Amino acid sequence: MKNRSELREIVMKIIYQVNLLSEANLDYNVDDLIKEQLEIKNDFVEDSVKGIIANKKEIYDLANKYLTDWTMDRLNKVDQAIISLGIYELIYTDVPSIVAINEAIELSKKYSDEAVTKMINGVLDKIYHEEEK
Repeated sequence: MKNRSELREIVMKIIYQVNLLSEANLDYNVDDLIKEQLEIKNDFVEDSVKGIIANKKEIYDLANKYLTDWTMDRLNKVDQAIISLGIYELIYTDVPSIVAINEAIELSKKYSDEAVTKMINGVLDKIYHEEEK
């Protein structure tokens, strides 16, 4: 059984795939993408992936509001997926805010460089302080 951090990494990878396939205008079945990543069905992964996809416009709008000198579409697909997951957990779930932010930062430390990690931390921190009021 995978822990939540490992499951979040799977969510990030699936959202990365979705972003690539969407940009290339290729057809995909999100349930198939989820099944490719998991040995057994997992509601956390499924709910997170489908929630991020369903709320993509709002998530990107919110990210763009707080990104400085960047927009989501200029970030690489991995960073888009990490920010999307962080914002989704902050805004649409009951995951404690500190957990949502820290998990996104840990993913960023693993898959991005230090400057991007700082930028992601800044964006999520601003959203936490501004949007949760």
